[in-house]
Amino acid sequence: MTLAVTLAPTLGDAVEIEVWNHLFAQVAEEMGATLRLAALSPNIKERRDYSCAIFDGEGRMIAQAAHIPVHLGSTPLSVRAAIAAVAMSPGDVVILNDPFAGGTHLPDVTLVAPVDVGEGQGEAQTRFYVANRAHHADVGGTAPGSMPAGVRGLPGELPEAPPDTISVGARRAGPGWEGALSIDEEGIRLPPMLLTAEVADRFAAASRTPDERQGDLAAQRAALAQGGLRLAELAARHGARTLELRGAALRAYAARLMRAAIEAIPDGIYAFADTLDEGEAIRVCLTIAGARAIVDFSDSDPESPGSLNAVYAVTVSSVLYAFRLLCPDDTPTNEGILDPIEVIAPEGTIVAARPPRAVAAGNVETSQRIVDVVLGALAQALPGRIPAASGGTMSNLMFGGALPPPGSRSSECSGGALPPPGSRSSEPHRPAAGGSPASPGSSGTESSAAGSNGFAYYETIACGAGGGPTRAGASAIQTHMTNTWNTPVEALEHALPVRVIRYAIRRGSGGGGAHPGGDGVVRTLEFLAAATVTLIGDRRRRPPYGLAGGGPGDPGIDTIERAGRTVRLPSKVTFEAQPGDRLTIATPGGGGHGRTRPLP
Repeated sequence: MTLAVTLAPTLGDAVEIEVWNHLFAQVAEEMGATLRLAALSPNIKERRDYSCAIFDGEGRMIAQAAHIPVHLGSTPLSVRAAIAAVAMSPGDVVILNDPFAGGTHLPDVTLVAPVDVGEGQGEAQTRFYVANRAHHADVGGTAPGSMPAGVRGLPGELPEAPPDTISVGARRAGPGWEGALSIDEEGIRLPPMLLTAEVADRFAAASRTPDERQGDLAAQRAALAQGGLRLAELAARHGARTLELRGAALRAYAARLMRAAIEAIPDGIYAFADTLDEGEAIRVCLTIAGARAIVDFSDSDPESPGSLNAVYAVTVSSVLYAFRLLCPDDTPTNEGILDPIEVIAPEGTIVAARPPRAVAAGNVETSQRIVDVVLGALAQALPGRIPAASGGTMSNLMFGGALPPPGSRSSECSGGALPPPGSRSSEPHRPAAGGSPASPGSSGTESSAAGSNGFAYYETIACGAGGGPTRAGASAIQTHMTNTWNTPVEALEHALPVRVIRYAIRRGSGGGGAHPGGDGVVRTLEFLAAATVTLIGDRRRRPPYGLAGGGPGDPGIDTIERAGRTVRLPSKVTFEAQPGDRLTIATPGGGGHGRTRPLP
């Protein structure tokens, strides 16, 4: 509270700042509640994979709900792209998912709407914007979930993890290995455009689950309407000019708190590097000079031929998140946090990919590694504050297909022998890839790959948090750039043709130390219908690092059991599962912190 009083701007004291922070944030929270309650997909309704925020007339974020870090740090770039591309009128809604226009990856769909307040009340009209971003379980592309891995198991065969000496990212030629991915293989790509009925229909038609897509889009629109209503009520009560001034004051206050946090870091240059499992290195050079921070990724590796590329918006989000951790818990999270921070990410590197590079895994995996390297650099400057590495992966699981007719033999859980290679029954269906974003009519598959019986699912799976200077890491928790909830077993089994066989803490997987890392989880699913499955994970070869003498966390491991045979899977792979297959995902533990004291 002392810090809040000292740094409060002249526009109001600490109490007023706190009140307005909650007033704006509550509008965003209510938008989120509306979206969750109205959504159709388990990914949004149960896992809460969405984010909501409020912006001023120039597209600067004023307030956010406590949702997904990787969404909200990048959403301002999408909002400004929408403002620049479309002249919005009251009642309009703009849709976009283009990662090269402030997006993250194609399944994250952003809706933006203007909110005009103040006219007719003796004051000039003031414009705000409300926006939300939600992860749609399938938006087309060459694999259910719209995040193809690029390494595909051959028909009827189980893909095995390659030797540790071979880089998956290098795209080794041979059976089961494919060429470089492009974003067009990941699904429908929408630059900023008005959301009309025609656009909504085309977007839904690209998906394997069109009805679910329409339902989730309707929920996003309802959330925008609710946010607009609440902003209008605030303006009617306090005046539109007051809202504008308080929004600016909150941004300035957040900037002052961030400057104070940076000033507490000893001046100097701090470097740190870490790699993804495929060998792509992310290197940061952090320069602290007074109340300014320069975060320079210039020495990071070039773009990947796979989908591990992060767009600039994702890199900015990751940096914002890492520095936000240095501020007091009650710091308003808005765009002011970035005012004293400069992010350098040269185009063409793995942290600032250019089109047409694939970027799906960059959003979910590379973002985690960016956080690891920024925190690793900060740990050199602030050894008493920064924890060891957490699991460092979202352990993404996607699967989908077509439900067999009730009572058919194929709908039974067979668990039988492998079909002969090349048999027609084992060949995966590959829908057309997403198209060019040049025009609204040229993107995505034009019909649902699975029709009304299609299913598609996406989830991230918890891991272990890193141990810190003062306490052990938490077990079985979503860390850093993901903040989603757990999908209840009952909801998963009700909505999809799978059975959850095991869901448990992976005991002993956290790194040792004075403050051990948290343990990961073990999740085993049995498929009750044929499905195309994609795994995108990391920290399967290179474990989460420990700090101050603490040990690394255990790497993750993914296996599949079929007809009594168990195979270790690559960490990034697309393959065909058969009824009866059992997929086990064991996620990494967090790194430990501090040396274990010997027993007396």
